[in-house]
Amino acid sequence: MSIYLGIDTSNYTTSVSLYDNISGNAISKRKLLPVKDGELGIRQNDAVFHHTQQLPQLISELFSEKVKIDAVGVSSAPRSVENSYMPCFTVGTSLAKSIGKILDIPVYENSHQQGHIVSALYSINRLDLIDEPHIAFHVSGGTTEAILVNFDGFMSTKIIGGSSDLNAGQLVDRVGVMLGLSFPCGKELEKLAEKCNEEIKLKPSINGFHCSLSGFENKAKALFEQNYSKEYIAKYVLKAIENSLAGILQNIILEYGEYPVVFAGGVMSNSIIRNSMTKRFDCMFSLPEYSTDNAVGVAVLTSYKDNNYDNT
Repeated sequence: MSIYLGIDTSNYTTSVSLYDNISGNAISKRKLLPVKDGELGIRQNDAVFHHTQQLPQLISELFSEKVKIDAVGVSSAPRSVENSYMPCFTVGTSLAKSIGKILDIPVYENSHQQGHIVSALYSINRLDLIDEPHIAFHVSGGTTEAILVNFDGFMSTKIIGGSSDLNAGQLVDRVGVMLGLSFPCGKELEKLAEKCNEEIKLKPSINGFHCSLSGFENKAKALFEQNYSKEYIAKYVLKAIENSLAGILQNIILEYGEYPVVFAGGVMSNSIIRNSMTKRFDCMFSLPEYSTDNAVGVAVLTSYKDNNYDNT
């Protein structure tokens, strides 16, 4: 039995995970960073502080029983591109390197985005795609991107499209806070939207593999000022995101052909978007519990690297 530790200290969640590559089982401990009521995010210095406070407790819970780990993996940057950096990831990286040195085991650095993709693949039992070309969408508060995966080496990720302005999660949270919901607003916004029975038709702003979402925020504000119901506005926002992603995906398929398509990221836990998109396209969605920030994908990817590739 080989056990791998994954660590992810993202902008909103502290997360640790253990993955058994023999049984395929993973356990995860995570905790959201505290965000004050009415605010739309957290400052990096506060994120660093809260990760430092929360990691020891989560590690203690994860290792409630004595476990020997073979390697440790960590999200060291938001994306696998040059100059991708956020201070919050240094907390997890520092811990991972310290553990590796103390235990004399390999340390594997991955991107937060890679972790999201592999977590999605793990949740739908498609880890075979780690070594196969596919298209992934990473849709969250900090990212709305379309990615070509494995077109140039193991788990390579090339961003080819996404939102040119506002991220989908930002749209959800900004409108949600305007409606009086608690940040992060995804779950509450979905509950509101489910109560709206009106059909909503709208045209997304698409340019090739990119979309613009800022106009929908302005429209939602206008609807709010015109006293449209919260339920209608919530459904309008989710429909805007769905149609925008659909427009991008359609253009990617026309350009690249039919490849497996996987949706990952916190916004993709939304059942309304998921159910509609799976009717329109042959695509796969991460299970909701693996959509939000977590370290499971990091632990799984660490296992794959440790067993198949040199320590990098």
